[in-house]
Amino acid sequence: MNYYSKDQTNKILNENFEFIKFNELNHLITITLNRPQKKNAIHPQTINELAFVLQYTYYEKKIRVIVIESLGNVFCSGADLDAMIGKTITHNSSIPNSKKKILLGQILTEVHKPIISKVEGNVYAGGYIYLACSTYVIACDHLEFSLPEVKRGIFPMQVMGLLMRVMMPRNIIDWCIRGYSLSAKKAKKWGLISKVVPHEKIDEEVEILYKNIIENSPQAISLGLEAFEKLIDQEKNQKYLSEMLDKVLESDDAKEGITAFKEKRKPNWTK
Repeated sequence: MNYYSKDQTNKILNENFEFIKFNELNHLITITLNRPQKKNAIHPQTINELAFVLQYTYYEKKIRVIVIESLGNVFCSGADLDAMIGKTITHNSSIPNSKKKILLGQILTEVHKPIISKVEGNVYAGGYIYLACSTYVIACDHLEFSLPEVKRGIFPMQVMGLLMRVMMPRNIIDWCIRGYSLSAKKAKKWGLISKVVPHEKIDEEVEILYKNIIENSPQAISLGLEAFEKLIDQEKNQKYLSEMLDKVLESDDAKEGITAFKEKRKPNWTK
């Protein structure tokens, strides 16, 4: 993992974060998606901020577990559509761009420390990158999991590839093509979620899991996660799928689908 230097991340407390928050306590770092007004949509600066904190976590040996949570009633709604169509969004984040291109799926899997996604809100579209790349996903039992990109003229290329880490291919392609919603119970059955719990129990479940993990060897776990990623070897696939997503976004159907979604009408697809 080499997106920011140790000299840069050593100054993490002097940086201004706008899209996420983080808190470090003992062996745990908690990262909170902090755009509830935008349903925690993924802006390019969200990825920069996540990469910076995960790079810091990678360097800090005392941190052994990462929890990802969110503010608001949506865990993540996927990519920021305004940013996708090139609309400039002003912000006060001080995190610089990396010299390397950052892909969300890669930074989550290159840190080589257990990640627990604590899901208390519905998930849509590109939000599944967090879930697919987490070591564990603990979710509330009342939630729905939707994959609506195809209804906007977009195909979830990178999501499709990363879901193959945890789900059966036939279920993935059907979900991508038809764009329906899954209950938490079905999402667990399909492998997307590790455990489904009532909302009032989720903090307790995450705490139990964290304590179980830190009882074991951090070096063995880190090397095991590194080996796991080598076996899966998604890096080339993600670069290819990123290129394919760019191609889809340039299509007439994608432009029409995004416009129709914003105008709250049915899209008129190309014939």
